[in-house]
Amino acid sequence: MKKEHTVYFKVMHGKEAKLLTGLIYLEENTQPTAQDYEACLKQCGHDVHIENHEQFIFRSNDPNDDYLIDVLENYRKNDKDLHADHLAQSLVKRTPFL
Repeated sequence: MKKEHTVYFKVMHGKEAKLLTGLIYLEENTQPTAQDYEACLKQCGHDVHIENHEQFIFRSNDPNDDYLIDVLENYRKNDKDLHADHLAQSLVKRTPFL
């Protein structure tokens, strides 16, 4: 069964840096690979290639728009069962505000 894995990455474009997230699905008890991260970044719209395999740093393929992406490996594990949460919320009776 596949589990959601939230990927946190920092896009460094010149002096500006933004923290963004992506989502990949992995089999249980497996760690993401550089190819998993690269596929996630491409799905997010970044045309990149890996520059540093050890630290998971990617560089843009477009020389006119050069930027780096650092995949942050200190991700927070999602222990919530989102399907169960949505089901529970749908069963809760909503009381009207007076």
